[in-house]
Amino acid sequence: MRNFIFISPHFPDSYWKFCMALKEHGFNVLGIGDAPYNEIPEQCKYALTEYYLCSFMDEFENEKRAVQYFRDKYGSIEFIESNNEYWLRKDARLRDIFQVNTSFSEEEVAYRMKKSNQKEFYEKAGVRCARYIVSKDLDEIKEFAQKVNYPIFAKPNVGVGAQGTKKIDNEIELEDFVLSIPKDSEYIFEEFVNGDLCSFDGITNSNGDVVFETSHMFYVNTADVVNKNLDDMYCCLPHVPEDLKEIGEKCVKSFGLKRRFFHFEFFRLKEDHPYLGKKGTIVPLEANLRVAGGYTPDLINFANSIDVYNLYADIMAYDENRQKMDYEKFYAVSCSRRYEYNYVHSKDEILTKYHNNVCYFGDFPRALRDDMGDSFFVGKFKSIEEVFEFDKFVREKVER
Repeated sequence: MRNFIFISPHFPDSYWKFCMALKEHGFNVLGIGDAPYNEIPEQCKYALTEYYLCSFMDEFENEKRAVQYFRDKYGSIEFIESNNEYWLRKDARLRDIFQVNTSFSEEEVAYRMKKSNQKEFYEKAGVRCARYIVSKDLDEIKEFAQKVNYPIFAKPNVGVGAQGTKKIDNEIELEDFVLSIPKDSEYIFEEFVNGDLCSFDGITNSNGDVVFETSHMFYVNTADVVNKNLDDMYCCLPHVPEDLKEIGEKCVKSFGLKRRFFHFEFFRLKEDHPYLGKKGTIVPLEANLRVAGGYTPDLINFANSIDVYNLYADIMAYDENRQKMDYEKFYAVSCSRRYEYNYVHSKDEILTKYHNNVCYFGDFPRALRDDMGDSFFVGKFKSIEEVFEFDKFVREKVER
């Protein structure tokens, strides 16, 4: 039987669905995680042949011993994956050590995770990027800011989500920010891009061909969700815009993504830019070598009327998409709320009015709340106008 090691199968708490799909495709699914066995979902227990508890997964030797144990007991390992940004580099390191050659090496992952290096792949695909500098030297960064004009945007050169990011409007803010950068951190400073955030998402086969694609629009600035503690709203579209599809597929090829999920983020310019192009131009932001975070796989399912978990298992098992792709498509939207705000409409009112549309609701795990909000409602609709009406009903706040 083919052995698939899934790292952290219990988090996010919907990722047991990947394990279930892999099991149903004939894999021996072996889990490694830091949660006690009695705390992982029952569905996850059923999907796994065996679970190895690593109470201290940040200590790499513990994970290494777990993989060695599985290899000794079950034989050669074909895949080691997590689909989770936090573990990507360690997944690759384990693959290197145990000679699992079905995905990127640690060196390849580490290189592609650096936002400054990602510019090379975008430019190779023929896509112009925002100008940038990687530096801690205040004079160098000031010179860069004078060249591109304020505001500029600072973020960790390797990082997850919007944690540690900062829009810098003037020289005083720049001086304060540079002084606050930890010594062991590397930051990239970019010219500020005034654009609407969108994404190109999907899965590739072993030849690097896109076998499934979808797209999201993000209507609340992700950095503001984190830095200003806002609630959030984003939407999975029923179809990928043609210009985004063309650019996205070129970028996927340039990055050399094989048998992987991808989540590429772009700006669509709201106004003409002297360097980046005319209003409407698509400008790359960053690339993620995994599926979009949180419960986004389920949002993709609701929009596309598919099972993306089974689609992923199709690629792992057969190297092709065997899902039926001609079902009706929808706009699927996720709207979040914060506990600290008072909202006009209660949960019961939302579920009563939109009982035919709400697919999923609940609370985000604590580890995701800074980036996504505290609670959420996911619904699907036939028009974008209905999406905005639903979002207003969910997120409308009581005036103070």
